[in-house]
Amino acid sequence: MIYITAGFFLHIEQEFLVLPSSQDKDGGYGGGPGQMPHLATTYAAVNSLITLGKPEALSSINREKLYTFLLRMKDASGGFRMHDGGEVDVRACYTAISVANILNIVDDELIHGVGNYILSCQTYEGGIAGEPGSEAHGGYTFCGLAAMILINEVNRLDLPGLIDWVVFRQGVEGGFQGRTNKLVDGCYSFWQGAVVFLIQRLNLIVHEQLGLSNDLSTESADDSSESELSDEEEHLEGISSHVQDTFPLGQAGACQENASHSPKIADTGYEFINRPIAMRPLFDSMYLQQYVLLCSQIEVGGFRDKPGKGRDYYHTCYCLSGLSIAQYSWTDEADSPPLPRDVFGPYSKCLLEQVHPLFNVVLDRYYEAREYFSGL
Repeated sequence: MIYITAGFFLHIEQEFLVLPSSQDKDGGYGGGPGQMPHLATTYAAVNSLITLGKPEALSSINREKLYTFLLRMKDASGGFRMHDGGEVDVRACYTAISVANILNIVDDELIHGVGNYILSCQTYEGGIAGEPGSEAHGGYTFCGLAAMILINEVNRLDLPGLIDWVVFRQGVEGGFQGRTNKLVDGCYSFWQGAVVFLIQRLNLIVHEQLGLSNDLSTESADDSSESELSDEEEHLEGISSHVQDTFPLGQAGACQENASHSPKIADTGYEFINRPIAMRPLFDSMYLQQYVLLCSQIEVGGFRDKPGKGRDYYHTCYCLSGLSIAQYSWTDEADSPPLPRDVFGPYSKCLLEQVHPLFNVVLDRYYEAREYFSGL
């Protein structure tokens, strides 16, 4: 899977010393000084520098050489390799496209063939595998869906099939499993939770794929926001393979605002997060929060896969990101705080910052980075 650097827990000055020294002279970042550049560590380093948010952190990224590195990782299949001579998979596609998008260096040459490769990885179950012929997996499903959104080709995926697969990955414990018939794991709070969160902004495309009228409206967003928590439970009980029963939820006007109007590729992340949500969550957001806080959290600090396991930075990062996703899944627009009833635990203590669901960086830091790199 994609590992976010443990540098988030270092003092800011320490991290700023480590990350630039991990930048390869020919572009990209290694796991440490002198190590081979790799797409996963490049993604981690760029996101970490964006999280620092200082101009000197952002300016330390050599965009020209990083672009050259991304092109070098491009494979004839349309996908990307994780490193020189490395494996081609959906992780590589996402990390390359995510970095290129947020740094404003994405172009047609980089995205050429990526959609075809990811499409070949969607399985009969509906989820997305790491490579053609493999099993659908939560991490790869997020990577594939997010990458397809960022290159404006998400309409090519079988979204109803993807929904059928992902909604059944939430277990009775409240957490998500990564694959069919596997145990739940705290890290999938983000990988699977973010998939469902992204789908909430793809209402129009799902309607079109199901052959439903976009004028259908059974309740307004205002009515939805005023409903009690029991409404969420009632809604979840109705989830089945008949996805058609789920989607006539948003207002017609909101659906029209979700229309695919092909924004500039570099602006897809900004355009997407600012779409209004025209449908309710397709997962039990409160149960997910309970799993993260009561089962994955360790009293002395940090988060883990599940009870009985040890804490680590990876699960701490993705449990917290998934918790943020769950807390904000009922908000209608970006930057809108959730209602207290949608947050498990004391509101002032448990409410997290909102993360951008496509990049997994704090939303405010994303806006700062976008403003900085769009001017270059």
